[in-house]
Amino acid sequence: MKNRIFIIMSFLIVFSMILAACGGQDTGEGDEVSGVPEECAENPDETVCAVIAPGSTIKIGFAGPMTGDYSAFGIDISNAQLLAVQESEPVQGFEFELLVEDTQGSGEGGAAVANLYVSDPDVVAISGHTFSGSTAASIPIYEAAKRPMLSASATRADLTIGNEIFNRIPFTDDIQGTNAGNYLYETLGITKLAVLHDGDAYGKGLAEKVMQVFGLAGGEVVAFEALTPGETDYSAVLTDVEAKGPEAIFFGGYYPEAAVIANNMPVVGLTDVVLFSDDGTFGVSFIELAGDQAEGAYATSALPPSSPGEEAFSALFEGTFGDLPGSLSTFSWHGWDVVNALISAIRQTAVLSDDGNLYVHRDSLVDAVNFLTGFQGLTGVISCTRGECNTAGPTFFIVQNGEWVEATK
Repeated sequence: MKNRIFIIMSFLIVFSMILAACGGQDTGEGDEVSGVPEECAENPDETVCAVIAPGSTIKIGFAGPMTGDYSAFGIDISNAQLLAVQESEPVQGFEFELLVEDTQGSGEGGAAVANLYVSDPDVVAISGHTFSGSTAASIPIYEAAKRPMLSASATRADLTIGNEIFNRIPFTDDIQGTNAGNYLYETLGITKLAVLHDGDAYGKGLAEKVMQVFGLAGGEVVAFEALTPGETDYSAVLTDVEAKGPEAIFFGGYYPEAAVIANNMPVVGLTDVVLFSDDGTFGVSFIELAGDQAEGAYATSALPPSSPGEEAFSALFEGTFGDLPGSLSTFSWHGWDVVNALISAIRQTAVLSDDGNLYVHRDSLVDAVNFLTGFQGLTGVISCTRGECNTAGPTFFIVQNGEWVEATK
């Protein structure tokens, strides 16, 4: 990952295209100077209001896997968000800053990062978390500290239930699982399906939904098995699966394990069986790990609709990092949108006082994110209802000639 971003002058033209086509950036106009907000006047511990001192930055915390097997997700999303912050307009001279912390994709890592962020009163909002398990572990911590969350990728259906601060823009696992189960049965004509998952909150929940929908559609689920993440050989489980005669395997999980499955399938005789996975598998990393065995595999993706803004962003992203958005994960565009949406909400609530400080009332910011309406992003129009700000449904892709292409069947 490149730690510093160098934007050459030619990209200024590109960004003017993004701004014109997407409407996702704020100009900073309309900010007013006033006295200290009444609700912030007696708030020495900054639990009610963040107090950003002159010379300090307005901090947004990103939480995702930056190292380890799943780092492609964290690197990809944070790269897009670093670009978004780089190009954001300040609020009355106060710049935005994106903090990036490594959760390694785990619940324990998520809780540790959450505790770190809430200990810094200048962190006013959270981009993330990236994985559902990490997100679930962090939600109570952020809720107690009144830090709104907006995730680019955490899709477990129940994450928005029972709290007042978590929001997300991707489709949920219920939506993804329903579409995948129906696609397998109705479009691909699969009648016998083996369902595998990695035991994680995301993978297991998605696998259960696919199993339910596929069965209700009329298909037969011949196996439902959990794999241990991080192993390099799943041939024992796959041998048992092969004996049950599936026409396809659905795997709920991420690309490292999906690649091992793909490489093991021909070894145990599953040569004519379709491998079908999710948005955790989509991306170049799966193809690199699975090699020739990736050919013919399916996965879900959330690529945005084509637009001048999306094309300009793609050119900027590629020029900065050397790869097109979507190469590492399906969430590059979601990452950009999340930070710009958070910046828009912060701008609505931040007040510059005549004492020189910038005040952000935490409850007001939580409300501004929860009720975000009509924000035009690259992925679509972002409007939130009870935490769901979903901009688009899933699209199915297949590996052909070593590349992900949209599936026609």
